Amino acid sequence: MSAVPAEPVETPEPAWRQRAVERSTRAAKLRAEQRVQRFLDAAQELIADKGTTDFTVQEIVERSRQSLRSFYQHFDGKHELLLALFEDALSRSAVEIRAKAATGRDPLEKLRIAVDLLFHSSEPKSGAQSPLFTDFAIQLLVSHPDQVASAHLPLLGFFTELVEEAVEAGQAVSPKPRRTASLIMQTAMFTARAPSAPVGAHPSPISAEEVWAFCLGGITGGAARTDATADTAEETAGAAAPVTAKKAPAKRTSTARKTAARKTTAKSTTVEPATAGTPRSKA
Repeated sequence: MSAVPAEPVETPEPAWRQRAVERSTRAAKLRAEQRVQRFLDAAQELIADKGTTDFTVQEIVERSRQSLRSFYQHFDGKHELLLALFEDALSRSAVEIRAKAATGRDPLEKLRIAVDLLFHSSEPKSGAQSPLFTDFAIQLLVSHPDQVASAHLPLLGFFTELVEEAVEAGQAVSPKPRRTASLIMQTAMFTARAPSAPVGAHPSPISAEEVWAFCLGGITGGAARTDATADTAEETAGAAAPVTAKKAPAKRTSTARKTAARKTTAKSTTVEPATAGTPRSKA
């Protein structure tokens, strides 16, 4: 009778080997990150020097003092490098907006600060060139909209958080916070870069305050107001006051209506027939 062979026992990998591999992996990762950053820095310098994204991969390689082989180990081509710069810029913007919006007193105030910052950061700067956004980003929006959406995920995530917090606090209404956040972001960014709205024969720039008032009305129905937005709300929604004033008389009691009727009758008896329907002339 043959003995049943025992199952092979796996020998655990020595701890020293694990440490050596991890150390080697960390070192290789660090070197790769440094090479990538040198390519990114070189591209940023070329953009600043040329004022455009119209440069070659060879120029990037020469400016970074690295090899063409190394470049293609990390990037498929120039498009992917520019996309990395674009994503990095939006990621830094999200961090900055998040930090400054944290000073708000409540969710709605934080959202107002975030909209204001996003609007002003999207405005064309007089005398300053930003071809990464004015040239590359516009082309990217047409040719690779999915990549544009992916690059904006850090910002979209933060704005979604703000909308959700406002809804939970009872300051806003939104059945789909993520879509609402996307609408708010697009309104702020595209309006900031759009031509001025024509008012008569003269262009009238749309302000960040107007954009916020529009977004606020969209998520609150115009019902919510905070101290920080009170002035803007009064300026943009001032037309609502006369409506309220007109409705007020309809709420008078029946006694008040009877009293008013008696006063009207009394007045009419003192007016001469020939002048009853004629306005009085000013003295």
